[in-house]
Amino acid sequence: MKYTYYGQSCFLLETDSKKFLFDPFISSNPLASKIDITKIEADYILVSHGHGDHVGDLIALAKQTKAQVIAIPEVIGWVMKQGIENVHPMNFGKHTFDFGTVRMVWATHSAGLPDGSYGGNPAGFVLELDHKQIYFAGDTGLTIEMKLLADLYKLDYAILPIGGNYTMDVDDAVIAANYIDCSKIIGVHYDTFPVIEIDSKVAVESFKRAQKLLLLPAIGETIDL
Repeated sequence: MKYTYYGQSCFLLETDSKKFLFDPFISSNPLASKIDITKIEADYILVSHGHGDHVGDLIALAKQTKAQVIAIPEVIGWVMKQGIENVHPMNFGKHTFDFGTVRMVWATHSAGLPDGSYGGNPAGFVLELDHKQIYFAGDTGLTIEMKLLADLYKLDYAILPIGGNYTMDVDDAVIAANYIDCSKIIGVHYDTFPVIEIDSKVAVESFKRAQKLLLLPAIGETIDL
């Protein structure tokens, strides 16, 4: 499986047969100015919540890729108003797709939509695919609900926000990694705005002291999982 980072909380997971794009916000992110969104391919687009820095390119990429959009029903309703019909609404539960399973899980955040309408609840996802279990926390603060994941899964990777202010910071993300009993963490939702800038070296060391590996791929970089 491959992971490609597109900045903020946007990334692509790629198996041998499917491509999964998460929280598409690229063209309005100055740090991702070298990314050409017209070349992005996806079979599924998973959306954690409706804030602009997570759905900025959602409609354009859903139309371009013809991917199925997976999100909370309120986000799906907004997506359908934009002319997107290939959708799969979920709430906090588990569903089996042709590629594997997706569980929508709790996140602590707010969740309005770009037009000011109600965006439902924010969420994260656990995917079981390609013989791996991967958790994407979405935008969330530290929450005791995360401990449930250690009972349900043996996570191979967790993709956690680490920028603070709007979400967990590095210290909280280390605690979250312990809660979910996952040793390989990929950081997202940092450096895009001044208020969420981090010291990457300090962050990596913080996870190392907790006997965890923090991966921080550059925007546009692809790594093997």
